[in-house]
Amino acid sequence: MKKIYVLSFMLIFLSSFVFAGTVNLPRTGQTQCWDTDGYEIPCSGTGQDGDIQAGVPWPEPRFTDNGDGTMTDNLTGLMWAKNGNRTGGTMDWYSALDYCNNLNLAGYSDWRLPNVNELESLVNANEANSATWLNAQGFTNVQPESYCSSTTGDFFQAKAWVVSMGGGSVDQGGSFSYYVWPVRGGQCGSFVDSVICLPQTGQTVSYAPGDDGDLKQGVA
Repeated sequence: MKKIYVLSFMLIFLSSFVFAGTVNLPRTGQTQCWDTDGYEIPCSGTGQDGDIQAGVPWPEPRFTDNGDGTMTDNLTGLMWAKNGNRTGGTMDWYSALDYCNNLNLAGYSDWRLPNVNELESLVNANEANSATWLNAQGFTNVQPESYCSSTTGDFFQAKAWVVSMGGGSVDQGGSFSYYVWPVRGGQCGSFVDSVICLPQTGQTVSYAPGDDGDLKQGVA
């Protein structure tokens, strides 16, 4: 009988551990559907994203203003700087990493440059301009331009992945300057009872302290 109790306890413990590291992909936000000419059509039966809406629904409200210059995403549990353009302009990749690594905001000093999965989680696929939507959610100064991630290209570290908060595209940037958006958190349930847990990007090679290959944020 004692062995059964011990085994039951272990199964419950292991089940909880596995669940805490489970990745559940969220919905993209898209609720509209389109024909081949780009005109909106009823979604029913199209099989498009707006029809299926696969994934975990977004919480309401999606974001919480913490009143200290930060915003918490209730979907992912990530905490973002409320000002989407704290630097007042663009930075190269190394400067962006250094800025975020040394930022002290709202009493926190563990800010970092987000990886590409974290940046992409802010995009609303139902909006022509995610920056406009994010500013309407409580953020300020979010630019409809590309933001730099801590995730680099597979063969050239200067080509970090960038995410456009305008059209939502994800691309490998060049050796240019991009907007910077500090984030903190990333361990599932570290700040709030987040609805989903974002996965790691897969990058393991590090080119600079605080980059994606160094921190490997997300579920393995």
